[in-house]
Amino acid sequence: MAIDKIQSESINLADNFAFTGTVTGAGGVMTPAFEAYLSANQDISSNTITKVQCNTEIFDTASAYDNSSNYRFTPQTSGKYFFYSVMQMSCSSNNELQDVRAYFYKNGSLYKEAKFDPNDSTKEATIIITLNAVIDMNGSSDYVELFSFIEPGSGTPRVIGGSNKQTTFGAYKIIT
Repeated sequence: MAIDKIQSESINLADNFAFTGTVTGAGGVMTPAFEAYLSANQDISSNTITKVQCNTEIFDTASAYDNSSNYRFTPQTSGKYFFYSVMQMSCSSNNELQDVRAYFYKNGSLYKEAKFDPNDSTKEATIIITLNAVIDMNGSSDYVELFSFIEPGSGTPRVIGGSNKQTTFGAYKIIT
């Protein structure tokens, strides 16, 4: 039996329904969205906040991520976005990482930071930091970038990259 209109105050959502018209107001799209990774190790200067150059896109639904010069996400759709990053950092001298940080910058200013600061007796050779944030974007000019900071005891600090995607950066629009 076909139902022309639902006129009940409750509906059993466990039932199956075959809609022949257009269903509106259900769901939404979680785009624009992107994910990119660092394709090779990136040496950085000691004790210097440095932009991470995630240069290989896994996907970019709206061509909103610049993977060749600015390494930033500039969605042209306003809304709240979930940003995420995983960074693997190391130093050319084993067990010499003293302070490691990951940052999201919005429009050139610090938005959020994650920090790993081992004590002197447990200096690390490799650190993995995750960073997540929900950020409001205006849909025209707002952009977000990923930065790192490494204080080594000695040696050359680096963000680890490669085909195993040890360092990634991504975002997607949240349905609100």
